Amino acid sequence: MKISVGADHAGYKYKEIIKKYLTDKGFEITDHGTFSAESTDYPDYIRPAAVDVAEGKSDKGIGVCSTGVGASIVANKVKGIRAALVTNEKVARLSREHNDANFLTLGANVVDEKDLIPIIEAWLDAQFQGGRHQRRVDKIENTGN
Repeated sequence: MKISVGADHAGYKYKEIIKKYLTDKGFEITDHGTFSAESTDYPDYIRPAAVDVAEGKSDKGIGVCSTGVGASIVANKVKGIRAALVTNEKVARLSREHNDANFLTLGANVVDEKDLIPIIEAWLDAQFQGGRHQRRVDKIENTGN
């Protein structure tokens, strides 16, 4: 599975932790940056990761900023992206099972570091349930843009 990642300076540390975890698990990673903790603008890194997913270059995407809100807003501006701002394992799992979220956003100042990998695992392990949820995802896809 291919996963594109992006983060601003606030999310840089978490992005690096996520990237190492995913690489160790055998995932193919495209890292859109940032590549240091120097102050940056999250749209410059989140948008390219989201575009990768929308264009089928990656299967899923993960973006990290300070709160995850900005990353979620930017990713959801890309047609075909269903970004979920997640703060715990349950929401991570449900975002996949019910919403077929293809982009995960996290807040480095909101999510405790000890919870980071369990959230990633829950999100990656969960499967879309389809059924009544498919009808809702179809409605999302036909809204706006």
